[in-house]
Amino acid sequence: MDTKDFWKLIDDARTLVVDPCDAEAVAERMAALLAERPVDDILIAQQLLWDLMAASYRAPLWAAAYTVNGGCSDDGFDYFRGWLIAQGREVFERVVADPDSLAGLPVIRAAAVEFEEMECERVLGVVWDAYREATGETLPPDSFTIDYPALDPEWDFDFDDAEQVALRLPKLDALYG
Repeated sequence: MDTKDFWKLIDDARTLVVDPCDAEAVAERMAALLAERPVDDILIAQQLLWDLMAASYRAPLWAAAYTVNGGCSDDGFDYFRGWLIAQGREVFERVVADPDSLAGLPVIRAAAVEFEEMECERVLGVVWDAYREATGETLPPDSFTIDYPALDPEWDFDFDDAEQVALRLPKLDALYG
């Protein structure tokens, strides 16, 4: 399994659920599909998942998650990125590169009206669930490493600062501000 295979797994899961924007349903299907793969693929998937979590550990994305969810703790940012991964590669890569592009997603526009939070903790446990289903055992504790980059100091401001959010994330601010 490689990154391309991992994203295909997500795409396959998204096509097999009623609502591909339902990250919980996508995560459940991902776990089921992954459990059918060889155990080595499941172990590799754990590292690939956390590589994506590290790649998306960016202060601008955290500010966007804070705006969308009306606040965002450390855990909340993890769950937001889990939700983002469940949206598929194209959305993930676009939003990591330009967090303000979240404002153009129909699911975000609908969530803004309903004050719905975008989170999916379940994505973070997909590999654990698949491994347990496939082997009857718990995932080995040394099955992955994660090395988060330092956050951009230019984004070191209080995400409740409406002026800074409006300046840096104008589309999201227009939607949520």
